[in-house]
Amino acid sequence: MSPMPPPPRIDLYSDTKSKPTPEMRQAIANAEVGDEQRDEDPTVRKLQEMTAELLGKEAALFLPSGTMGNAIAYRVWAEPGQEVILDKTCHTLHSEAGGPAALAGVMTRILDGDNGIFTGDMVHAAVRPLGRHNVPQSALVSIEQTANAGGGAIWPLATIEEVAEAARAHNLIVHMDGARLLNAVVATNVSAAAYAAPCDSLWIDLSKGLGCPVGAVLAGSADFINQSRRFKHQFGGAMRQAGIIAAAGVYALEHNIERMAVDHANARKLAEGIENLDGLSLEFGLPQTNMVYFRVAEERMTAQDLHERLWADHGIRIGVSGAQRFRAVTHIDVSTDDIDAALSGLSAVLAA
Repeated sequence: MSPMPPPPRIDLYSDTKSKPTPEMRQAIANAEVGDEQRDEDPTVRKLQEMTAELLGKEAALFLPSGTMGNAIAYRVWAEPGQEVILDKTCHTLHSEAGGPAALAGVMTRILDGDNGIFTGDMVHAAVRPLGRHNVPQSALVSIEQTANAGGGAIWPLATIEEVAEAARAHNLIVHMDGARLLNAVVATNVSAAAYAAPCDSLWIDLSKGLGCPVGAVLAGSADFINQSRRFKHQFGGAMRQAGIIAAAGVYALEHNIERMAVDHANARKLAEGIENLDGLSLEFGLPQTNMVYFRVAEERMTAQDLHERLWADHGIRIGVSGAQRFRAVTHIDVSTDDIDAALSGLSAVLAA
């Protein structure tokens, strides 16, 4: 087995690399706990109530991961053999180990959206005709806010409402993968409840921009959450004294939402610096949120070579997402000085 490289000094691989602050660790240490599987953990209950209120939904459910949130929603809303309509770039399709097929038995109907965002007209065109019994039946429309593989692009509220209207016209459910919903909220000043209103179900991630060590919270109607509890248990997500980790989520909702504006400013600073480096180019232009996709010119080096030299020589890690392509993600552990250091390291490697 090859030796592990030293930990990076600056980690732009993903916002999942964020670590709990001392204040969050203190909240974890002080958490009141109980048996979560029996709905007896007071801190988990508090987190669920806070999230339901934030999203304007009747109820919410604490989960180990957002991937489980998508899996549960698809299992509740669709029968095996039915179709989920989603974008070609979405996380569910590419980064959840085939969960829709394995756990819910659903087909996927792929749309060719613009940077991960599709339209109501595209939904209308994708829905299968009801009068034919030899085609999969459409059941669910799934959107991802923000669109990760679209450069962290923000779904406009009007587009979500348009897609939801199209879905309702065909009696389809609307689900939101809201992994970075709160990034969109901070960037646009549109409330989380407004973004959530057109959706039957959605979840928010705690372990990305909010800086928690683990977890996500799924929300929807009381009946939906009641059904979701069964599949949470079936998928192995029931926990015991989970207030230990839920306390981090409570702290984050109280303290770490508005600070994501700093991450967005740092992402923009990084992107502006990359624009001025010979041999690098932005893929989606200046970022809307906390993600910067960029490319290194093929005649200079591969992305993997640049990544390895940047890490080995400067202690900086940026995620490689293609032969010439990178994704850099800012988060609570990345400062403005770190952005300056990352740009200096990129410049030095390219010059060498």
